Amino acid sequence: MKLNYREHIPAQQALFPPALLIHGLFGSLDNLGILGRDLRNDRRVIQVDMRNHGHSPRSERMDYAAMAEDLLALIDDLSLSQLDVIGHSMGGKAAMTLAALAPERIRRLALLDIAPVDYQVRRHDTIFAAINAVTEAQVARRQEAAEIMRGYINEEGVIQFLLKSFQDGEWLFNVPVLWDQYENIVGWQEVTPYQGPAMFIKGGSSPYIQDIHRAAIARQFPHARAHVIAGTGHWLHAEKPELVLRTLHRFLDSDE
Repeated sequence: MKLNYREHIPAQQALFPPALLIHGLFGSLDNLGILGRDLRNDRRVIQVDMRNHGHSPRSERMDYAAMAEDLLALIDDLSLSQLDVIGHSMGGKAAMTLAALAPERIRRLALLDIAPVDYQVRRHDTIFAAINAVTEAQVARRQEAAEIMRGYINEEGVIQFLLKSFQDGEWLFNVPVLWDQYENIVGWQEVTPYQGPAMFIKGGSSPYIQDIHRAAIARQFPHARAHVIAGTGHWLHAEKPELVLRTLHRFLDSDE
């Protein structure tokens, strides 16, 4: 599958390998834009729409093996011999699977608020209900959609995040497939250990990375480090981008 992507070339000579930025569930290539705008100062940056999201093709299949194959096809098309990969949530799991599929292509791996585990919980049913309510109401304007969604979702930031993928009365993500394949998205099949450097960056108030996940992380990413961004939830890069970027630069710009 050929994914939709946006590429940024630095104005001056690149100091570091290219970076691939991968969004999470219900997202698009714009979601990590605040990170990309900083990183592209000294490296090539590629932001991607995952399958069934944004302007990438739709498919009945939505599992991490397929997502990793999509990403590998993209970096092959762009002739990238080695790169750094940054993934948030679902995008982080796709990045981990890509690292297992083609470890020689990944120099460093940065995972934003996600662990390599089967969560076995449904955290997004309220979001699906809000999305479906907007669809059933057949509204076309974001303001109208937001009013409907406030009856389901209490966090205004989550509503505004979702509405970035609402255009002309249509959702840019494939709602029926994401619902049908949800167990694959929250699930996980353990991967061959990735021997390169990995950094797990946790939102301090988020439940996605916990102490009980340490063993699974160590098994699959034996050289992993961890960093906590205090006072942030699951969307840590949107809540405290400066701190996330500082952590990323310390990790990605290092020769260690």
